[in-house]
Amino acid sequence: MKSFLFSVFVLFAGHLASQDVLLESLLHSASDNQLEEVMRKPEQFQLQLIYTQIDRDENNHPSFRSYTYGLDTNLYFYPASTVKMPVAALALQKLNELGIEGVNKHSMMHTLAAREPQTSKIEDTTALLGKPFIAHYIKKIFLVSDNDAYNRLYEFLGQEYINHELYKRGYEQIRIVHRLSVSGFDTVGNRYTNPVKFYAEDDVLYQQEEVYSSFSSALRLKEQVRGVARMDNEGQILAEPFDFRNKNYASLQDLHDLLTTILFPESVSEGKSFDLTEEDYQLLWKYMSMLPRESKSPAYPEYADWDSYVKFLMFGDKKGRMPDQIRIFNKVGDAYGFLTDVAYIVDFENKVEFILAANIHVNKNQTYNDGVYEYDEIGLPMLAKIGKTIYQYELSRKRERAPDLKKFELLEDK
Repeated sequence: MKSFLFSVFVLFAGHLASQDVLLESLLHSASDNQLEEVMRKPEQFQLQLIYTQIDRDENNHPSFRSYTYGLDTNLYFYPASTVKMPVAALALQKLNELGIEGVNKHSMMHTLAAREPQTSKIEDTTALLGKPFIAHYIKKIFLVSDNDAYNRLYEFLGQEYINHELYKRGYEQIRIVHRLSVSGFDTVGNRYTNPVKFYAEDDVLYQQEEVYSSFSSALRLKEQVRGVARMDNEGQILAEPFDFRNKNYASLQDLHDLLTTILFPESVSEGKSFDLTEEDYQLLWKYMSMLPRESKSPAYPEYADWDSYVKFLMFGDKKGRMPDQIRIFNKVGDAYGFLTDVAYIVDFENKVEFILAANIHVNKNQTYNDGVYEYDEIGLPMLAKIGKTIYQYELSRKRERAPDLKKFELLEDK
């Protein structure tokens, strides 16, 4: 009975944003003045954390216990590129649902334009054959957080499909309603998504016309209008707050749960997982953990010694190479002073595994869209410090059984 009540308490605490004693004590144990300052100023930095321990039974089946700090699913933060993670999974799912012979994640996909400011995409010089396809877009999303790759999957799926499929799986503190880093699209323009065609040689295998979405989010979140000033598209500073009400959102809890679902689909409750094949999952795992220097197509020589380019937790505070025995399966986001990372961290040598999700807000001047944020001074050092602190604790945490982590070993790049 005690064990049951404790489990209920942990679940209840996680969803009501209670600070957990263990996680808070671990943060204090880091003995870091800057981290202590961040913890003393929750209104400024709005640090949110979810730390999940993983234990295995005699059949290697995982069980999870989560601890939270500052978690608030109703507090708005801009999720930036983290929304690319569920979109990548849904693109694979939609292909499976179409069930058309020859239409798959390696099929040539042409994105067309039906109206301004939509653009077409019929070539991809970063792919081996110079043609765009979904598996390659997913690769670029996870290796370097490519915005155009995300936009093309968003256009293939459409607003309504993305949000409906997430909501029906229980991910309800989320809205994905726009492309990323492209100009000209207003709220209505993002409702229209481009025509798409799949080809085999010159034969059209599947054609999808332009789609209009009537999706309307019911979310009523705190602090969706933020700050004291904003920079407009002409570079002028306006003395008015920034309105995020028509921007993407994903709670840290939903991002954490989505990551868990993708990595451990057999362990989540019925109805939460995506309709993916084992091959689909392996593709996601492969690219979520691959480092830019490990990619052959495309090659990323500019990141040859920058493994942490999109790995903020543990290593985001410096460039260089990560230890070979550590792999991080994750998705990061950074924009408007918000830094987010949701990660499954594995040490193959020491048989350590855990999930850590983090978000911090670093925008001291409270001006949005001006590019003046304390990422390097505060945000990235904090996420790295927190990741290292939890990792050190995991190295010493006693487990009944060492995990068998073979399924997460990196596959060779092709």
